Amino acid sequence: MVERSQTHYIHGTSPVEQGRLSLLNSLLNEACLKEMNLHGFEKIIDFGCGLAQFTRLMASNVRSRGKVIGIERDPNQLAEAVRQAHQVDEIGLVELRQGDVSTPPLAKTEWETFDLAHARFLLEHLNDPLAVVQIMVRTLRLGGRIILADDDHQLLQTWPEPPGFSTLWQAYMKSYYLNGTDPRIGCRLVSLIHSAGARPVRNTWIFFGACSGNPNFQAYVENLVGVILTARERILTARLLSQSGFDETLAALRTWSELPDAALWYGLCWAEGVK
Repeated sequence: MVERSQTHYIHGTSPVEQGRLSLLNSLLNEACLKEMNLHGFEKIIDFGCGLAQFTRLMASNVRSRGKVIGIERDPNQLAEAVRQAHQVDEIGLVELRQGDVSTPPLAKTEWETFDLAHARFLLEHLNDPLAVVQIMVRTLRLGGRIILADDDHQLLQTWPEPPGFSTLWQAYMKSYYLNGTDPRIGCRLVSLIHSAGARPVRNTWIFFGACSGNPNFQAYVENLVGVILTARERILTARLLSQSGFDETLAALRTWSELPDAALWYGLCWAEGVK
């Protein structure tokens, strides 16, 4: 067994952050599900399932013909995941287990039995992402699939660029490095799959952006603002940016979002491998 891979979920688990995550899921989940090409009978393990919204969506596509287990470390996230599942009458759709992704709560007989191991927005918060990807591969049967989706924050582009935004975004990325984590982990997904002992078979982008004429544009902007706000204390404490610089740039971002030609360009990195 590999050593415990320390995690630093930098966004926190406040109700405001949980609201942002719910918004993010609503914008992204269907596109991610489409890329997975589920057959309807898979046994799936979801590492770092968070609020389990995507976990439940996967489960709704396998139903009684398959099984989905979600692993989440934080009790606050699990409690909200259960509340949301109850709210939409899907509490029995997935099996949620509390535990760390580096030591997943699995019985001996469950190892090497899963058809699909999945992680999204997890590896960017790990000091040793390869150790967890290796564990993910261990959970798979021979021929099982591993799917990783994560950020390369360097990809984010805004146009026209709000005043000071590049400086603010670079400060946001540097706050990852202070925790010993990688804000560009997305471009390493194929390499991680290979290094963990699986065979990479596919990689792609999932577009995550919009322009001012899109009815969801403000939702994308609110997600971006919410992400940046979670890093405010870290950025200011490390003196990566002044308080006035941070606040003025965030205000400029909100003003920018009202422009008729504002556009946000981003892509979620996505990779698949086979054991």
